Amino acid sequence: MAPRFDLIGLVVADMAASLAFYRRLGLDVPADADGLPHVEVPLPGGLRIAWDTVETIRSFDPGWTPPQGGGRVELAFRCDGPADVDEQYGELTRAGYTGHKEPWDAVWGQRYAVVLDPDGNGVSLFAPLPGGPEGSDG
Repeated sequence: MAPRFDLIGLVVADMAASLAFYRRLGLDVPADADGLPHVEVPLPGGLRIAWDTVETIRSFDPGWTPPQGGGRVELAFRCDGPADVDEQYGELTRAGYTGHKEPWDAVWGQRYAVVLDPDGNGVSLFAPLPGGPEGSDG
């Protein structure tokens, strides 16, 4: 039997800051999770997302160091429509998060933008443009 994709794991420097960012994107993260060393929540469709502090990872892998040279992972969040991409990007950047790529109409038929989470990972915001592809994340 083949392995089944089940969980997306992120290593974070500041659990509270990371969870605050993902709550703004609509993930249902318990408010009392900010001080925990490991947090996971279910996602629609049966997947899970988890956050571990650097200290947690080093507790079982003492030599672990963060990868160098930019973002380590990129997550994509589908928005309700093209205008919602602009709105979500604006809300996140006004809240102090770093905008990496302002909203634009991508050649693949989507309104697209990229914001960085507190650990520098890219978080894409996208929605199909009228007449664009359905369900693709670019």
